Amino acid sequence: MKSMQSDLLERLSRRRKIYSGKAVGFSADVVSLPDGKRAVREYMEHPGAVAVIPFVDKHNILLVEQYRFPVKQVTFEIPAGKLEKGERPLSCVARELEEETGYRAKLIKKLCSFWPTPAFSDEVIHIYRADKLVKAQGPSPDDDEFIKAHKFPFKKVFDWIRSGKIKDSKTIIAMLAFRCAL
Repeated sequence: MKSMQSDLLERLSRRRKIYSGKAVGFSADVVSLPDGKRAVREYMEHPGAVAVIPFVDKHNILLVEQYRFPVKQVTFEIPAGKLEKGERPLSCVARELEEETGYRAKLIKKLCSFWPTPAFSDEVIHIYRADKLVKAQGPSPDDDEFIKAHKFPFKKVFDWIRSGKIKDSKTIIAMLAFRCAL
């Protein structure tokens, strides 16, 4: 029996890099469709990222508050950051947790990985939970990053998701992945 997936594959005909920036790149590649026609696929290239639910205790987690320029709003999100070239997700999550919250975790466990927007990006986000937090030297965000870490009851974060106060996809998916893992 022929695989259904092979009937859906698109094949690269011509690669066209449009932009290569510090954090992301953009391409507009020409592909051959399963029916033989050609199409252009525009997409963002991303090195991948990690995000973490840091448990202060069994009832409280840390969220970071920051201004997000593309949506012109201050958001509440779980700590997260992009992978550096050659960096492993587990190393990245430990680094980002400390940079954004000032805490280290004695226990980090992977919950899931997902594509936030596979229609126009190759980004993969790896979601973790962190437990047994210990205070480190203090937050040390990137030079262009202005964030504040806050402790919130786990239940309140779900209330904020339901009410629409939290719209960040990685935070919503992480919270649901944690619930599913119970």
